[in-house]
Amino acid sequence: MAYEAKGYYLEDFEIGKCYESVGRTITEADVVNFAGVSGDFNPLHMDDEFAKNNMFGKRVAHGALGLIISTGLSNQMGIFEGTTIAFLELTAKYLAPLCIGDTVHLEMTPDDAHHSKKPGRGILKCTAKLVNQEGTVITDMAWTFMMKARD
Repeated sequence: MAYEAKGYYLEDFEIGKCYESVGRTITEADVVNFAGVSGDFNPLHMDDEFAKNNMFGKRVAHGALGLIISTGLSNQMGIFEGTTIAFLELTAKYLAPLCIGDTVHLEMTPDDAHHSKKPGRGILKCTAKLVNQEGTVITDMAWTFMMKARD
């Protein structure tokens, strides 16, 4: 049996509509595992005593961890499953600290969708925000995808 894509095609995304993911709590294990994979053992993330004296007064998770979790949350929504050709570009502004114990979700809004010169594909541009349990935007991002299209 052949795989059947379950995600949205380019034409299915509604420009201006906010697509919201489920929540996910940032854990100690997330921070430790990300440090191990990335090699980023900065004491801001790893040393409680050091972090007591920083501007946040505690350890904070890596900003890039929040960015990666955002992409995972977008995929958990199912709208990209089997229909994304490529994640072409990402820019991010880190607006607030991502803390261990925060429960975050993704709010993603398509801003533009247009067909490519080649049939069967197009470009989708979105604004994506990683938001914590208090409604604070942790990371504000611009994402560009190449998506499958029906034509």
